[in-house]
Amino acid sequence: QVQLVESGGGLVQAGGSLRLSCVASRSLFSINAMNWYRQAPEKQRELVATITSGGSTNYADSVKGRFTINRDNAKNTVYLQMNSLKPEDTAVYYCSADLIYRYWGQGTQVTVSS
Repeated sequence: QVQLVESGGGLVQAGGSLRLSCVASRSLFSINAMNWYRQAPEKQRELVATITSGGSTNYADSVKGRFTINRDNAKNTVYLQMNSLKPEDTAVYYCSADLIYRYWGQGTQVTVSS
């Protein structure tokens, strides 16, 4: 099992930046992959970015070149640096951890105003 706590969401103007954090209750090396998802109102949850235990990363096409996922193993923390934010990035952002099962954090709201 793992518990995940996200933080860093908020209200920002278009073109601005935010950094989301996700603190895990266990070592990131024991987790196959860490992911950031988002869900906008009346839309399906979508995968935004992934980082594996080996450090490989993957991004949704809609955020490539603007978002960066990275991690601090000493702090058991994964970050999502979001730059050049757009109103369409507005959503609740969720951190998830892939073990035998997928575990979810509680989510953090990101609102981008135009």
